[in-house]
Amino acid sequence: MSGFTRQAIRNSFIKLINEKPIAQITVKDIVEDCGINRNSFYYHYQDLPSMIEEIVLDEANEIIRQHPTVDSLEEGLDAAISFALENKRAALHLYHSSSRDIYEQYLWRVCDYVVTTYFNTAFAEYPVGRRDKEIIIRYYKWVCFGAIVDWLNGRMNEDIQAIFRRMNQLKKGMLEEIIRRSISEEES
Repeated sequence: MSGFTRQAIRNSFIKLINEKPIAQITVKDIVEDCGINRNSFYYHYQDLPSMIEEIVLDEANEIIRQHPTVDSLEEGLDAAISFALENKRAALHLYHSSSRDIYEQYLWRVCDYVVTTYFNTAFAEYPVGRRDKEIIIRYYKWVCFGAIVDWLNGRMNEDIQAIFRRMNQLKKGMLEEIIRRSISEEES
């Protein structure tokens, strides 16, 4: 039953954060919504911030678990923004709250995972040096993370997936050229 109660608390919080900002959500709101008492909440969580941190961390872990491989950068971006697309108001409330740093850590972790996984899969057979590989992965993490933060700052009003797809069409072949240059410079 403990897992059921924990999930009920989480579901209530997600429901409530889709309705109002975090600063307006109390433990009382959560327990009333899911039909438990305060002691049950505190049995599972120390306080609201620890609950939020656990939910965000678990969401990142779930995205990583669901994507053991990443076949394109577009797929990686879609994974990174999946929670935000499914819970638009919740994502904005979280991003514009005192828990923003937790949400940004989640985004960074997912961007790191999907870019690294994509690079390691798509370019596994290329002898790119360790340092160049780190630089390339870091650059694409910045692009992915920066695009998402910019989208969140714009209140998610644009179609980030369409923009990202178009940008990848415009720069098609650039990553391959970067890798080609890395290999040729490594050899000389």
